[in-house]
Amino acid sequence: MSAQPSTYEFKSEARQLLDLVIHSLYSHKDVFLRELISNASDALDRLRFAAVTDQSIETGDLEIRIEPKVHEGSGARSLVISDNGVGMSRDEVIENLGTIARSGTKAFMEAMAEQKTAEGGSMESLIGQFGVGFYSAFMVAGEVTVITRKAGEAGATRWHSSGDGAYTVEDGSREAHGTTIILHLREADEENDLEDFTQDYVLRKTIKKYSDFVTYPIKVRTERQERERDEEGNLKEDGEVKTVVEWPVVNSMKAIWTRNPAEVEEEEYTEFYKHISRDWGEPLERISIRTEGTFQYSALLFIPENPPFDLYYRDIKYGLQLYVNRVLIMERCEDLLPSWMRFVKGVVDSPDLSLNVSREMLQEDRRVAQIRKRVVKKTLDTLKTLQANEREKYEAFWKAFGQVLKEGMATDYDARDKLKPLLMFESSAEGVDLTDLAGYVERMPEDQEAIYYITGERRSVVESSPHMEALKARGYEVLFLTDPVDEIMVDHLTEFEGKAIKSVGKGEVELGSEEERKAAEEARAEKQKAHASLLEYLQKALDEKIKEVRLSSRLKDSAVCLVGGENDMSPQMERILRSANQAPPVVKRILEINPDHPVLATMQSLYDTNAEDPKLADFTDLLYGQALLAEGSPLPDPAGFSRKVANLMANI
Repeated sequence: MSAQPSTYEFKSEARQLLDLVIHSLYSHKDVFLRELISNASDALDRLRFAAVTDQSIETGDLEIRIEPKVHEGSGARSLVISDNGVGMSRDEVIENLGTIARSGTKAFMEAMAEQKTAEGGSMESLIGQFGVGFYSAFMVAGEVTVITRKAGEAGATRWHSSGDGAYTVEDGSREAHGTTIILHLREADEENDLEDFTQDYVLRKTIKKYSDFVTYPIKVRTERQERERDEEGNLKEDGEVKTVVEWPVVNSMKAIWTRNPAEVEEEEYTEFYKHISRDWGEPLERISIRTEGTFQYSALLFIPENPPFDLYYRDIKYGLQLYVNRVLIMERCEDLLPSWMRFVKGVVDSPDLSLNVSREMLQEDRRVAQIRKRVVKKTLDTLKTLQANEREKYEAFWKAFGQVLKEGMATDYDARDKLKPLLMFESSAEGVDLTDLAGYVERMPEDQEAIYYITGERRSVVESSPHMEALKARGYEVLFLTDPVDEIMVDHLTEFEGKAIKSVGKGEVELGSEEERKAAEEARAEKQKAHASLLEYLQKALDEKIKEVRLSSRLKDSAVCLVGGENDMSPQMERILRSANQAPPVVKRILEINPDHPVLATMQSLYDTNAEDPKLADFTDLLYGQALLAEGSPLPDPAGFSRKVANLMANI
C-alpha cells in the first residue's frame, strides 16, 4: 500500500453525472442520510456473514453511529457517520467509490434523459437502480472524506473528494474494521430544502422517516449540560457544570417481517422496500408469507412498480435476501426464485436453516425448494387477484414486467398453467387495448373454433398484414404478438380452455361452418384447376425460393402472401436470430395467391397468349417481392424490384 496520496479523475461522463446528482437528481435532500445508513447496514450484514465462515473475525456489538459537530471559532459544521462493519480495502475503495454508477454510467445518463422528457417522470426513481446513492452526500456536503479498514487487514484507506470530478486515495488511520464518512456540511438553506443536519431533532426525524426498520442500532451523539450533584443526588448550587455525552438509539431495530402487519404503517413497508431494492419509487404490491410447524419461515415480498434498468441484462444478479434468525447469509439467493420472477424483491427468514449454508447446500435442500414453490404460488395468486379486482393496476404491471412472465411460459413447465391466464396481448378487437385469453374466448363468435394470433416486429406491421384479411371479414379477433420472446413462447402456448391457439401466418386457415368450408374448398379447387398451368409456371420460376404455390383461403383484398408450414420458423424469428449473429436454417415457404384478385387473371391471360412473354418473369418477381414486403421481410434485390416497378408504371 502506497503511503503517498494518489489523485484520480472521474471520467467525463461520471463528472457530468456527479453534477446531476448534486444539483438535479434529488428533490428531497434528506435522503442522503437514508442512503448512507443503508450502505452502513449492508456493511454490518456482510461482516456478520463473513464471521460465520471466518472464525478469526470478531463482530462485537454492531452499530451505526452518527455524530454532528459544530466547530468552535470557524462555525463550520460536519456530520460523521460510522459503522463497525466489514470495511473496504484500498482496491475496493477505488472500485466502489471511484466509479460513479459502476453498473452503467452511460445507461444512467440515457435513462436520465428519457425520464426528463417523460411527463411526470421522477428522476429519483433512478437512484437505486444505478447505485448512485453514496454520491447524494454531495448535496449537503462540500467535501466528503471516507476512512475505512477492511476486516482482517491491518491498514486503513482514506478517500476524499470535493465533488469536482476528482478524488484522492491515501493511507488512513482507523483503530478497528469499519467505515467512517465525514461530511463537511454546506450552509443550511430552508428555501432549497437544505436543513441543518447538526440539529438533533432533524437527525431523529430523518432516521425515523427512512431507517427506523434497520435491524442494527443507529445511535446519535447528544450532549447536555449537567450541574454536579451531592451524595444524596441533589444539585449543588455552586457545583461544577459538566458536559454529559450520550449515544441514544433512535431507531426501533425491529425486523419488519417479524412484526404483526397490523402494527406496521404502510410508510414503513415502503421505506423498507426502498432499502432492499434501491428503488426510490413505491412498490406496486406487497406480499407477506408466514408458516409454522415442523419447518418455519417468513417472507416479505414486493412487486415493483417500474422495471430496473438491468431487468433484461444477461448477467443480471437477482434473488431474495436470505436470513437465518435475522442474520443475513445471502444478499441475492437465486435459488428462492425462478429467473423469470427476478423482478420480485424481498426477504426470506427461517430459523431452521443453517448459518453455514452454502450455495451447493441450498440447491440440494428440500426446504429451500419448498420456500421457492410457495413464493412462486403466492406471487402468482397475488397477480391473479390484481388482474381480477384491480385491472388497471395489473395492466400497469404487465406493461412493466409482461415480457418476463412470457419467459416463464417458455422455460418453466411447472408454472405454465398458472401463467397462461395472466398473459395479456394487444388485440385487433375494437376498443380493446389489452386482453387476456379468457376475455378473448368470451368475445368469440359461436362459429369460431380457434384463438388466432399473428407475430411481427410491431403492431403497425401485423395490423395491416394480408394474413388478417379473411379473419377481419368474419369479425374474428386476432392477438398481436410483437415482443421477441413471443416467438419462443408460442411454441408452449398451444391451447386455452380447450381452444386451439393458431398462427394466422402458418398452415391452412379454415373458417366458418363445415358446410361453408366445404363450399369454399370446392370453389377453390375449381379455380386451382383453371389456373393450373400458371401455378405450375410460378412454381418452376420460384422453385429455389418457395416450396409450393397455391390459391389462398385467407386473402380477400391483397394479391399475395407468404405462409409457413405448421411447424416452420416464422420470418420474425429468422430476423431475431440474424440480429443475434446466428444463421437460421433455410426454410422455404408457401406462396399463396388470391384467386379473386385481378392480377391472377392478368397473368393467366399473359401466359395463355405467350408463355415466353418476358413480362411474366417480371410479374413473378414482383409478386414474390410484394409478399416479402407485406410481412416486413427484406427484398433479396431491392434495386431490381424498384426497376421492375418503374417499368410496369411506365407501360400502363
